Amino acid sequence: MLTAMAIVLFGGAFSVAGYAIAGTVLPQMDKITAALRGNVPPARFEPLAALVKAERRIAVRRWSAASAPVPRSSIRREAA
Repeated sequence: MLTAMAIVLFGGAFSVAGYAIAGTVLPQMDKITAALRGNVPPARFEPLAALVKAERRIAVRRWSAASAPVPRSSIRREAA
């Protein structure tokens, strides 16, 4: 009984692992086979361009937040 339970348990784990590997490798199989054949496409630097745009957007937000007028309610009033 223990042997059958172990076979079922490890068989299920093996099938889940196989399914996960197949789910991640099969969509990229054309790229993998092309790379193995030596047909590597030229590198694209689009993520770097997106990062530069995001950094500029963050810098503009920080600049505008630093130059925004301070509301009167947040100014501390000193006792007379």
